[in-house]
Amino acid sequence: MPHYLIVLLIAFIALKASAEDYPDVRVATLQHGTVNWEMDVIRHHHLDEKNNFTLAVMPVGGKDSSAVALQSKAVDLMFSDWIWVNRQRFNNRMFGFSPVSAAAGGLYAQPDSAVHSLSDLYSQRVGIAGGSVDKSWLLLQAYSKQYLGRDLKELIEPVFAAPPLLNKLMYDGKLALSLNFWHYSAKLKARGFKPIITVDEIIKGLGVDTQVPLVGWVFSEEWRKANQQLLGQFLIASQQARHILLTSDEEWQRIRPLMRVESDEVFLALKQSYREGVLRQFGLSELNALDSLYSIMAKEGGAALTGGAEQLDRTLFWLPDQNEGVIQLEAGGAK
Repeated sequence: MPHYLIVLLIAFIALKASAEDYPDVRVATLQHGTVNWEMDVIRHHHLDEKNNFTLAVMPVGGKDSSAVALQSKAVDLMFSDWIWVNRQRFNNRMFGFSPVSAAAGGLYAQPDSAVHSLSDLYSQRVGIAGGSVDKSWLLLQAYSKQYLGRDLKELIEPVFAAPPLLNKLMYDGKLALSLNFWHYSAKLKARGFKPIITVDEIIKGLGVDTQVPLVGWVFSEEWRKANQQLLGQFLIASQQARHILLTSDEEWQRIRPLMRVESDEVFLALKQSYREGVLRQFGLSELNALDSLYSIMAKEGGAALTGGAEQLDRTLFWLPDQNEGVIQLEAGGAK
């Protein structure tokens, strides 16, 4: 065998062995959840290997299944909200949170609806995704009290259902309005349904002008302490994948089959909504804004939402750092 081929073969074997030696980072994702788009970008561009880990994705059937997998140590991370983490920490189950997305949905009406604002909602059947303590529903109730002086639950007939079912009921004309998660709202918008108010507008109307995260990566403090650098490497790869999705239209064309869209309009609406929701920064201003937002939601949702935690535990937030792996926002003074 020629000398240069031997050198190449040795280099290939060494590279393969090195890649196989990378530690796994095990991530729970909903089977058809939007976070799978980011996971696919990480794998396609080998961002895990470039950041010295191997991504291992575990599909799960729902949010509760993700939590069970994380709590049983079957996975290292899941994608969830900081309110869940706050509730767990209040009960001495120590988890951490790294913010990712401010993406939020909105209230949409049928295209020919006579509803133009919240004041037109009297006696309407309104679909609500996520249950009676869903963040968007609680914020909408607070907004209604502030601007209408009325409890929204006294004005409408709420219909709680799973997000896909709510969209189907809207498509079939069996619901007048629905308050749904961002990707389902984007699909309604693409099909010509009428936007009444977005969650972003609700949050601003409640006095919070800063873009704040709603969901992100959740991990146990035990795992973080044992894998500080590894967690940082994963979070950096996650950031890199989002940057690609923010800047590359070609990447969206590549992942389009994963999105299971039925039209160009829906595809473009999802891409736009995703990009609008990517969190641009997270520092003390955003943390203070979350404090205000938590107080509002805790007042509306009570113990059913908070589990008894009347205040936000500001130490639950972690950010990636090139040198330290991750840093705690309050302790590290991240900007």
